[in-house]
Amino acid sequence: MTRLLIAASFALPLALAAAALWPAMRGRLLALLPVAPLPALAAAILAPGGSLVLTPDPLRLTLALDTPGAMLLGASALLWCAAGAYAASYLATSPRRTAFAVWWLLTMAGSLGLCLVADMTSFYLFFTVASLAAYGLVAHEATPTAQRASLVYMALALLGEAFLLLAFVMMAIGVPGGGNPSIAQAVAGVATSPFRDTILALLVLGFGLKMGLVPLHVWMPLAHPVAPMPASAVLSGIVVKAGVIGLIRFLPFGAPLGGWGEALIILGLFTAFYAVAIGLTQPHPKVVLAYSTVSQMGVVAAIAGAGLVSDSNATPVLVAFYALHHMLVKGALFLGVGVIAAAGGPSARPVFVVMAALALALAGLPFTSGALAKYAVKDLFGNGIAALAATLSATGSTLLMLHFLRRLSRLSASDIEVRPPAGLLLPFLATAAASFLVACLLLPSTGTPYAAVFAPEALWKASWPMLLGAALALALRRSALRMPSIPEGDLIVLAARLVPAIRRLADAADRMDETLRSWPVAGALLLLLLLGLGAAMQLSAGFHPVGG
Repeated sequence: MTRLLIAASFALPLALAAAALWPAMRGRLLALLPVAPLPALAAAILAPGGSLVLTPDPLRLTLALDTPGAMLLGASALLWCAAGAYAASYLATSPRRTAFAVWWLLTMAGSLGLCLVADMTSFYLFFTVASLAAYGLVAHEATPTAQRASLVYMALALLGEAFLLLAFVMMAIGVPGGGNPSIAQAVAGVATSPFRDTILALLVLGFGLKMGLVPLHVWMPLAHPVAPMPASAVLSGIVVKAGVIGLIRFLPFGAPLGGWGEALIILGLFTAFYAVAIGLTQPHPKVVLAYSTVSQMGVVAAIAGAGLVSDSNATPVLVAFYALHHMLVKGALFLGVGVIAAAGGPSARPVFVVMAALALALAGLPFTSGALAKYAVKDLFGNGIAALAATLSATGSTLLMLHFLRRLSRLSASDIEVRPPAGLLLPFLATAAASFLVACLLLPSTGTPYAAVFAPEALWKASWPMLLGAALALALRRSALRMPSIPEGDLIVLAARLVPAIRRLADAADRMDETLRSWPVAGALLLLLLLGLGAAMQLSAGFHPVGG
């Protein structure tokens, strides 16, 4: 039974996607989306520690469910269920709903499979399926902006996979016997590999691109505004976690790699603060949430880096726990934006209160999953400058989430009483409740006692960064300072604007080259004479006679 659940975790979504080949099934696929992740949810609960080998060498598919994998598999399955029910209502009248369902199921199969696979080839296969299928979710609306965002997403996804393929080949070279090594075998040889630094750089680039670490983040704020609301929920909540799973599986925690750990801390914390700064300039709630995800993935990367510095073997569980918290909270926030947009009048107010609690949970509001997650990982950072910066990231999150709530308050459908559809409201509320309950249930897995989290000292340490963030938000609101207008996608938009200037410079260089080529020999000799004269002047300027 355990093995069947593990295999069905990704096999059922794949089978339902294949069922679209039968015309009679196409109209039913959307309604089946909430059912597809149920085996994965059951496996996370009933089969932790289970393993399964499905095919013989050399194409062995090895599945194993350890504690970090079970955490992320269960949380992913919960969000896929809720977002699937939401999508069944949200896209019920869409003419492209069958295509959406197929892309959805393929992305689901890839993301759930990533939590289970234990060999190199299968990991790359599921990572690729999850990445490429998500293109269909981004491109679903088929508008010019959706097409642009999906092309940027696809280009960067392929680039990330190229980085990972190179890293995996280098890792496999160091494993005796060749073939399709297990991830554990490959990772064991990284610290002593002659390609160690190249491998680690490629891994950080490949997985960092999926997580949205700066400057590889540009696809995220472009993709979220154009994707349908349930797609945004799983893109931000689940798909970006493919990079997190990659860090958990492939970074050699416990090996002496402090330098790489410090680099990852710096990159992660820079990402966290950079995304807050850009997010504060954004007017649309979905774009603000996208930059919030970039910021939070920066924190996750910093946690992984701190684990490398501290040589802690508990790091994979701690990273998974923090990622689980973000997965459910951010998924609920995206679903809630759709509920607020569909509601109006008094019916929108209770939803807004829940949204406020979720938003502040990202900053570590006491008695929420954010407070549990931040307390669980705090010891990894020690007591130095990294610990202070990680604490102050909660101040930045508070600033950004208060900005999000202000923008969200203007999104309601109308001032007239409009009740949101139950098909949207119930999945949102279920995800919001799960974000707290699941974190509470799994906290002991991190080795953190409940009493420590709710002690007065811990509550104060969780509160003061948020109070500072609230004070800064109030000061910004009352000041005359106007935030600059920065388009979503920031760096890639800037690069696109520089392209015409670069082309003009290239054209000018071509024209100069043609002009120089057309000069007669006398012109060339004159140019050489001028260069020689300039050199002589430089030499004479630097000459000082002795005693002068």
